[in-house]
Amino acid sequence: MNLQKIMFGFTLGTGIFFSSCKKQLDINHDPNNPTTDQATPKLLFPAAVISAASATGGELAIIGMLWSEYTTEDVSSSQYRNFDSYNVSNSDLNTGYNQLYTGALNDLQLILDKTRALEDWNYYLMATVMKAYTYEVLVDLYDQVPYANALQGAENLQPSFNKGDSIYEVLLSSLDSALNKDFTASTNSVPGSEDYIFGGDISKWIAFAHTLQLKMYLRMVNARPDEAQAGIIALYNEGAEFLTEDAGVTQWTDVPNKQNPFYAQNIYALNTPSNLKASVTFISWLKSNNDPRIESYFGTSAPVGIDQGNYLSTDPVYKTSTQFVQHASDPVQFISGPESYFMQAEARERYFGGDQAAALYNAGVTAAFNIYGFDAASFIAPGGKYAYPVGGSLDEKIDAIITQKWASLPGSHALEAWFERNRTGFPLTSPVYSTDLSYIPGQFVVSATSVLGQAFPKRIVFPDVERSRNKNTPAQVPLTTPVWWGK
Repeated sequence: MNLQKIMFGFTLGTGIFFSSCKKQLDINHDPNNPTTDQATPKLLFPAAVISAASATGGELAIIGMLWSEYTTEDVSSSQYRNFDSYNVSNSDLNTGYNQLYTGALNDLQLILDKTRALEDWNYYLMATVMKAYTYEVLVDLYDQVPYANALQGAENLQPSFNKGDSIYEVLLSSLDSALNKDFTASTNSVPGSEDYIFGGDISKWIAFAHTLQLKMYLRMVNARPDEAQAGIIALYNEGAEFLTEDAGVTQWTDVPNKQNPFYAQNIYALNTPSNLKASVTFISWLKSNNDPRIESYFGTSAPVGIDQGNYLSTDPVYKTSTQFVQHASDPVQFISGPESYFMQAEARERYFGGDQAAALYNAGVTAAFNIYGFDAASFIAPGGKYAYPVGGSLDEKIDAIITQKWASLPGSHALEAWFERNRTGFPLTSPVYSTDLSYIPGQFVVSATSVLGQAFPKRIVFPDVERSRNKNTPAQVPLTTPVWWGK
């Protein structure tokens, strides 16, 4: 079944379930059903959030699962062979792009326009954070995307593309501006249950904004090290509070059109769990460390894996491979609690002489284990499998932090692990394929069916939905070319 058809149906369903605004935004302009321009921020915001979650936690999460080597294509299936072999074409990822632009960003821009006029700074902050998050994902995927004259509707159907670094600059500035608004003003409305992320708690939205800024500055450490350092130090000097819990959507249920988007696409719509199977890369690392999360991820303490991309093999062992565990109610995180701790640990290690880095790293590992009901104490204790390398080099410490972040991200947040490896190079690349006796568990291997030679993908291609409609779409860049911040 075509992925775009699957996701189109799912998007319509989730829109109907999650927000009455989809009933309000009737294309016939019934006077009893306000148009988009008439809709309030309270009606528009949940639709925007679900559009963003459906893209990053659905189709793009599948890319993340494969390219972060948590899973690989089953030998008896073919749904994701093109992704697993890095053979991505313009027609493969139209759905996610549409969900982010015509879904999330259009609604968020309209909210920003309305709330700026109303001086409703609560919703203004919420929309600014989600717009910055959504654009950050797009830049990290494509590098250049329409920004400065995008989201203008019929006024500009051919928006120009802006470079990723310039978009980052504007996004960071927009977050600063939103954070400086008056959240005690009488003009502010009070969000409620329509805020699927924090239920209207603006203090948590402020923490989300700061954590997103921290993430974006860390993205810049290779390409703009001075700006990254200055930005992060400024956050700490200003007393920024960071997330201690997930920023994400948890309202999914086991009812058609209300399911987690990754589950809905990979399990429900395909009517089979047999596409994404355990990758030897990930499970070999989990097994070598006796990590109890292996059972939560794969349903058994002894999963059988397939070597990454080796779906053409006739090895009979592969036919007994283990699927990745998914549930219809799984959350979609935009930034997770463990991820926030790991980012803070990296920042403290890079720019504050390691002060508090070990404690924050330990908090990240602990939070990642707690999600599945496990205790990390013995793992992070001195001499434990995941003990922080206090006396190690900076590279060894960053390796530990990013590897633990990688181990915490499978599922609907898997795309972030791919971004982080593109930024840092961790986990390391193996000099041999994973079938070799000298293979080190957890090191990445190039897919056995790669169409890119011995290289990994660093970006995705501009989709047909943009290229066919926008004459300003840049020439295609090879998938092996890093985006502006890439290592």
